[in-house]
Amino acid sequence: MQYITYNISNIYKNGITAIKKESANLVSARYPVRLSGYYAALIKRPDDAIWKQCMPDTRELEDDSQCPDPLDENGLSPVPGLIHRYPDRVVLLVSNRCAVYCRFCMRKRLIGSGDAPMGEDELRNVLDYIAVHPSIHDVILSGGDPLMLDDESLSKILAGLRAIPHVAIIRIGTRVPVTLPERITPDLCRLFRNFHPLYINTHFNHPNEITEESRAACALLADAGIPLGNQTVLLKGVNDSVDTMRALMTGLLAIRVRPYYLHQMDLVQGTAHFRTSVRTGLEIIRGLRGHISGLAVPHYVIDLPGGKGKVAILPDDVEIRGNTLHLRTYTGERVTYEDIITAPQE
Repeated sequence: MQYITYNISNIYKNGITAIKKESANLVSARYPVRLSGYYAALIKRPDDAIWKQCMPDTRELEDDSQCPDPLDENGLSPVPGLIHRYPDRVVLLVSNRCAVYCRFCMRKRLIGSGDAPMGEDELRNVLDYIAVHPSIHDVILSGGDPLMLDDESLSKILAGLRAIPHVAIIRIGTRVPVTLPERITPDLCRLFRNFHPLYINTHFNHPNEITEESRAACALLADAGIPLGNQTVLLKGVNDSVDTMRALMTGLLAIRVRPYYLHQMDLVQGTAHFRTSVRTGLEIIRGLRGHISGLAVPHYVIDLPGGKGKVAILPDDVEIRGNTLHLRTYTGERVTYEDIITAPQE
C-alpha cells in the first residue's frame, strides 16, 4: 500500500499553494498529516471539499476551547484498546493507522501517534475481557482503520472474536473504501466470508468521494455478502447543504451503501472550524425527508459529551431554548447540550 506521507513538495505539487508551507509544518508538528496517493488525486482545487478534509489548517492550532477526549473514551476503557460504553457492545481499537488522517477525526489525540498494530498480549487481554462478559454480543473494530492491517492480522482478530460464543455480531468501521479503495481485494473479501455475520460501516462525506474506484471496492464487499452502511460527519464548508447531502445519500444507495448516521461534530480539540449548529443539521434532515427515498435518510445523531452515548434527533422532536438543547439518553437520563459554534469567525 502506497502513501503520500507528509511531504511539502508532494502536498504543494501542481500549483496547490493555498496555505503557507511554514504554517503547514507548524500544524503537522502537532497533528500529523498523511494522505494516500489515490485520495490526494481527488483534490481538484485548493480549499475544495476533499482538500478541507485532509489538508492541514492553522485553525486546528487555534482551537483550545474543545476537549481532546470529549466522549470520555479513556474513562470507558476497562483494558487498553477497548471501549465499553453500552452494555451489549464494545469498540476494539486495533490500530492507530489510517490511509488518510482526516482533520476532523474524533480521535485526533491518538491518530499519528504510531503505526504499530495492537500487540498479541494486548489482543489477548481484550479477548479475555470480552469472554468473561457474556452481555457483550456486538464488537466493533475501529482505530485508526482496521483495514490498514494485513489480511493475516485481520484473520487472527476475527477468529479470536468468533471463538467467543456470545459474540453474535462483528462490525468494522473503515474509511478505506473512500481513501484507499485498492485495499479492498478479492482475497480480503474471501477472508471476510469466513466470519459472517459481518457488517461494515464506511465513511463517505461528499459526493466527490463516490468514484469508479470506491464504487468497485463497495461492490466487492457487497458481493461478499457484507451489508454496508455509511456514517457521515456534518462538516462546515464540506457537506453542510441540503443539495450536497441529497447527492451524497442518493449516490450511496446507488453503490449499495445504506446511509446510517449523520453525526453532529464531536467537541474534539482542533476541529472547531468544522462545526455547524445543530439547527443546520435539522434543516438538512428536513430537506431530505420526503424529498428522497426513506432508505437514503440517515439518523441524525449527537454523541453526547462525557460518554453518555448517542441521541438521535428529528426536526420535530427536539426541544431547543436559545442555544440549549434538551435531550434524553438511551438510559432515560435528561441531558442539556449547548449548541455553541466555537470556531473563529471567517
